[in-house]
Amino acid sequence: MPARWIPSPFLRTSAAVHGAAALGALAVPAAWPWALGAVLANHAVLAAAGLLPRATLLGPNLIRLPEAAAQRREIALTIDDGPDPKVTPQVLDLLDAAGVQASFFCIGRLAQQHPALCRAIVQRGHRVENHGFAHSNAFSLFGPGAMRRDIALAQATLGDITGQAPRFFRATAGLRNPFLDPVLHGLDLQLATWTRRAYDTRTGDPGRVHQRLTQHLGAGDIVLVHDGHSARTPEGGPVILAVLPRLLQTIAERQLRPVTLTQALSP
Repeated sequence: MPARWIPSPFLRTSAAVHGAAALGALAVPAAWPWALGAVLANHAVLAAAGLLPRATLLGPNLIRLPEAAAQRREIALTIDDGPDPKVTPQVLDLLDAAGVQASFFCIGRLAQQHPALCRAIVQRGHRVENHGFAHSNAFSLFGPGAMRRDIALAQATLGDITGQAPRFFRATAGLRNPFLDPVLHGLDLQLATWTRRAYDTRTGDPGRVHQRLTQHLGAGDIVLVHDGHSARTPEGGPVILAVLPRLLQTIAERQLRPVTLTQALSP
C-alpha cells in the first residue's frame, strides 16, 4: 500500500488561503470582498498550474529523467495515443531496426479494441503505460471520482492485456487539476510528462517536427511523439513515420541511449 498522500506545498498553501478567507469573512463580515478576491485569485493560479503540463505546483511530475540516468546518457522516447493498428506496427518495426526501446502511453479503450497489438508492444521489449481509458478532452475538468474511475479502468485493462501493471500516467494533452495527485497516489502511479515535444498531432511538416524535437536534445530528456492521432505529412502519411528514422539517427549521433521510463528510474 502506498504511504499517506502528502499535498504539495502549493496545495497546502491554497488550503490555508481558503481557510484564512473563510475565517476572515466570519470575523470581519465587511471584509468579504477581500476574502472572495483572495479565493478567486488562488483558483486562477490553480487553474493555470493545471494548464501547464510541465508544472510541479500540483504535485510530483516527471519532466526529466533522474541525474543518474542523464549521467548514463539515457533519454526516454515516449509515444502517446495508441495503439493504432495502421501506425503502431510500423513504429515498432522502426524501433526494432534501431534496437531502441520506448514507453507507449496507451489509451485503455483502444487497447481493449486491439489487445494483440498492445501485447506486441510489450513482447518486443517496450513498456505500456497509462494514458487514461477514454482519453477525454474534458479530463482536466473531471472530479476526483470520475478521474479515479477513468485511470483505474485503464490501469486494469492495460495490466490484464499485457500482464504488466503500468507505473506511469500521462493526462490527455498533459492537462490536469488538483484532484489528480491524490488519485495517482492512491493508484500507485507516477505522473510523467516530457522535456520536449513537437506538437506532432497538429504539425505535419517532418522537418519542423524533427527540428523541434532535436534542438538542444540531450541526456536526461523525455521526448514525446504520437503514434495515435498523428498529423499527416503533405504526402498523406503519419508524420511520426517520416520523423522517427531521422530522430533515431540524431539520437545515435549524439551518443544518447533511449530507454523506457522504468529502466531510467531503476537503480
